[in-house]
Amino acid sequence: MGSISNDISEGMWSDVCERAGAMLRRFYGYSEFRPLQLDIVCTAMERRDCVVLMPTGGGKSICYQIPALLSDGGVVIVVSPLIALMKDQVTALVSNGIPAAAVNSMQTDDENRHILNQLATGRIKILYISPERLLLELERWSRELPIALIAVDEAHCISQWGHDFRPDYTRLSRLKEVFPHVPIMALTATADRLTREDIASQLRLCEPRLFLGSFDRPNISLRVINNPGKSLRLSYISSLIDRYSHDSGIVYCISRRAAESMNVELKSRGYRSVVYHAGLSVAERNLAQESFINGDVQVVCATVAFGMGIDKSNIRWVVHNNMPRNIESYYQEIGRAGRDGVKAEATMFYSYADIATLRSFVDESGQQAINAEKLKRMQEYAESSLCRRRILLSYFNETMDHDCGNCDVCLNPPERMDGTVVALKAMSAIVRTGGKVGFSMLIDILRGASRQYIVDRGYHLIKTYGAGRDLSFAEWNSYLSQLIQLGLIDVAYNENNHLKLTAYGAEVLRDRKEVTIAKYKEPERRKSGRRSEAVVEMELKPAERLLALLKEVRVKLARKEQVPPYIVFSDKTLLEMVRTEPVDMETFARVEGVGEKKTVKYWKPFVMAIRKFKGIEQPLGAGLSHEETLLLLNAGYEVDEIAKTKGIKPKTVYSHITALIKEDKLSDFSSVITKEQYLRVMSVAKEEPDRIWEILSPEMPDGLINVALAISDYMLRNKDR
Repeated sequence: MGSISNDISEGMWSDVCERAGAMLRRFYGYSEFRPLQLDIVCTAMERRDCVVLMPTGGGKSICYQIPALLSDGGVVIVVSPLIALMKDQVTALVSNGIPAAAVNSMQTDDENRHILNQLATGRIKILYISPERLLLELERWSRELPIALIAVDEAHCISQWGHDFRPDYTRLSRLKEVFPHVPIMALTATADRLTREDIASQLRLCEPRLFLGSFDRPNISLRVINNPGKSLRLSYISSLIDRYSHDSGIVYCISRRAAESMNVELKSRGYRSVVYHAGLSVAERNLAQESFINGDVQVVCATVAFGMGIDKSNIRWVVHNNMPRNIESYYQEIGRAGRDGVKAEATMFYSYADIATLRSFVDESGQQAINAEKLKRMQEYAESSLCRRRILLSYFNETMDHDCGNCDVCLNPPERMDGTVVALKAMSAIVRTGGKVGFSMLIDILRGASRQYIVDRGYHLIKTYGAGRDLSFAEWNSYLSQLIQLGLIDVAYNENNHLKLTAYGAEVLRDRKEVTIAKYKEPERRKSGRRSEAVVEMELKPAERLLALLKEVRVKLARKEQVPPYIVFSDKTLLEMVRTEPVDMETFARVEGVGEKKTVKYWKPFVMAIRKFKGIEQPLGAGLSHEETLLLLNAGYEVDEIAKTKGIKPKTVYSHITALIKEDKLSDFSSVITKEQYLRVMSVAKEEPDRIWEILSPEMPDGLINVALAISDYMLRNKDR
């Protein structure tokens, strides 16, 4: 698989780059592409196959959406296994003014048939479709449908080495048989070298270019907490919900039962929570997902069945209540937070009970060796005292030569302590119980717990019973985990997870060797009691108050249009509004993330809110700016509609248009003047130039004559271009 060259011919692609940049600004509201995006767009326009590896939230969709806007008459087919993704992307594209649609099983046959019939007319630029439905349409499309590009999203699903292998995806190898000259773009968020090569092979790509985006998501803080116990877990999760009360979070659980239990606990604390797992009916899962996407709930408690294809931008935190089975899954799941680039948090709770459960999953899998190795790497990440981001990036073959400064290890380096006494007590208790107790029972023995099962086994009579009652359960849990990491204690997973001394541990116990461990730090607790909203509002900084106000505006608009709030604008765009404080249409249009259609559609409510916040009392006028008129023209408004929207006379609008033509800012005049009107003005101007206004004023709108004359000058200026 070849890598992209560093110097795509600038001369060859200057036109493509210029047009692509214009499309990005017009439809998406962004001033520049993210790294690699433009190179990928150019590769697609060159009709070359490629494999794109970018992290969740890295901007993969732009890579195939822009080619759809640039292609002349061809449609871009996006293969996706996820109905949620299809719906989300189509809604977002349509809201930006881009004709897109999806064919899936959640729609009626008539709806799907109508969409497929529209494809041939060129009315749809981007079509999302499942692999199964695509395969049914292949033969017909090969004869009659112009296809500019086929994008295979979640491409790791085609590989047996990927973490979400789906047999149906392997049939996509037929694409190259049916469409040998159509470029294929395979996209995925997480794939190691083996998986990437398998993707290219399975899809039969022809000398594909490989694009490896950076896996670094610096806006996501990383934290791992060694099993703090149920109470502290719930307290920590509650603190996240309170801190991001207007946003959303996900709690991933190892089983359906655990997800159900977490949901009940959070609901009992007064939080808006839902549960999601494969054991629920389709209707129940869809309802939970819709509630989460639309912002009706604050948190979803879910198994790994949840999240793929969700493009929700204001997920501010993700908690793994249990350790995931591999780093690929972990990275994809935490990547659902902070997709908009704004600060987000990812926390993982970790225990040896998780290891035992995950090992059983590995033993039942069809690829024990590779899955066991991946679990080992996940465990090493959880137990590491090195910068966590460097470990993650290293796993994906990306080097970082400095610590990130945004993970728990960097922000709160472990404080070392002499743990010799702690280690000797623990190891002595293991020896005195014959190596027949697990984690929790050993801690109960050390803390002198009055449990019947301890008495039944006679463990209350051993010398080390109660020898560690000065330490909490969480402290012992942390220290025992470290003794395992140091190689003093081993977990016999094949003996009900009993703890055993290693040869090294026996030596330390015998010789009383010194042991150094990291001092336990208690996770932050949620402050008791909730402050009133009025008190919280008073404590917020002005920027935070304005952001909260703009979020309220966004929610109202979203509910009115029945779309998720982030479809209106992402948190990042709202933060840009807070930073720039636009007070008219023109300044609103320049906000990063605001395209032409959304400018016209949303500028008034957001600008009015900002003006009110700033104490600007004079009535909101649409302004007299030429740029505003240009925006409305590009959005398809007629002259009379522009005049009404801006609160000015049509004659003034025509004067704006005349100025725009003279400044070479407007080159499409079809919505302003008809061919017959233009020729009529030119005829009179040639035959009776001194009487042009007298003759034409009764038959044309005031100002249209100047527009026609400006067009004539424009054509003379540009005749040699």
